[in-house]
Amino acid sequence: MAQQWNILILVVSVVITTTVAYEKSDIASARIESCRGCSLNRLPEVKSFIMEDAPKYERLEVKFITGADPELILLDSKDRELERILLSRLSRSECNDLVQSKGFSKKITNSEF
Repeated sequence: MAQQWNILILVVSVVITTTVAYEKSDIASARIESCRGCSLNRLPEVKSFIMEDAPKYERLEVKFITGADPELILLDSKDRELERILLSRLSRSECNDLVQSKGFSKKITNSEF
């Protein structure tokens, strides 16, 4: 019985550690990886976000990889991956909300001065 409790405690500890592995302040930059066409053409909302909105954010780059599903990859200050978030189920507005909720803001343009 004691061995079962030890295993349960270990499993719970691993789950908690992997779900809360970083804090918002740990995020230094992000990258969106996606194909340029293929599956992205079937996701017009996500495509609009990647092509039009994402380039306007500071510390966020877009990298096109043939055949890749659209994902937001959060990185720490040493470019280590913190989290991957699949974007294909989100709307354009939800993609923008997600990026902003992770601490990213839009670049200031000359016209805003």
